[in-house]
This record gives sequence, structure tokens and C-alpha cells, in this order.
Amino acid sequence: MKKRTILASLVASFAGFALCFASDVIMGTWKLNEAKSKITPGTTRNNSVVYEAAGYNVKITVNGIDGEGKPTHSEWTGKFDGKDYPVTGDATSDARSYQKIDDHTLDFAVKKGGKVVLTGHVVVAADGKSRTVTASGTDAKGNKFTNTAVYDKQ
Repeated sequence: MKKRTILASLVASFAGFALCFASDVIMGTWKLNEAKSKITPGTTRNNSVVYEAAGYNVKITVNGIDGEGKPTHSEWTGKFDGKDYPVTGDATSDARSYQKIDDHTLDFAVKKGGKVVLTGHVVVAADGKSRTVTASGTDAKGNKFTNTAVYDKQ
């Protein structure tokens, strides 16, 4: 009887956890809408971003094009708690932190060697069909930039 109770509790916990992520408007696959975006020439363009549950964490997979036109791919797994978590596949950064402001808003910081190289703000529209990412940083040549990227949910 004790085993059944424990098993039922575990199943209920995982189901609740899954429902929590399923209802999160930030989660899902997002594709860049270039016509609505303003991206500084020579800076990285993230063409697709995928937010998915990874256990009790969130995994973010980013595919795009760098300032020289070469393909990029990076992955980050962590929590939206404002703490740094490692990034893999990105030569320009080694850690990112995300802080959930509300159900539709995230702030983030990108670091290389402990130094912040990019900060940004993600806002998902009220209808959950699009999101706008405003990011400011310094490019590889030391020039400051601000990009506004609009994404459509897939």
C-alpha cells in the first residue's frame, strides 16, 4: 500500500510539473521575423530559438548566423532564477542568466570570462503568438549595438 501511495504521489508531481511548463507562454519554438526586426549589420542573428523543459530546468537551443555569415548553434540549460548557467557551442559566451519578471517577460545577461557582454529583455505578446527581444552589447570589434528581434511562435 505504501508503494502505491508513493508511486501515485510521484506521478502526480511529474504531471503537475509538465502542466506548469505546458502552460508557460515562453516555452516553444520561435522563428525570427526578419521583416519586423532591426538587427545591426555584422552582429549575430538568431534565426530560431527553442525553449523546452529539461527535468526541473529549461533548455534553450539557439540556431542562427554570426556577424560573418557562419552558422551558429548554442545550448543553455538552467533555471529562470537570475543565476549564471553554462552555455555550450557559443565562442562569444560561456554563461547566461535568465530572470523571469512575470509570465510574459524575461531579462537575461550573457557573459564571457565573467564579464557581461550582452544584456536583454524578452517580452511575449499577450496573445502568446509573438515575442520581442531587445538586446544591447558590444560586438567583436568593440562597437556597441542594440538589436530588436521579433519572433513568431511556431
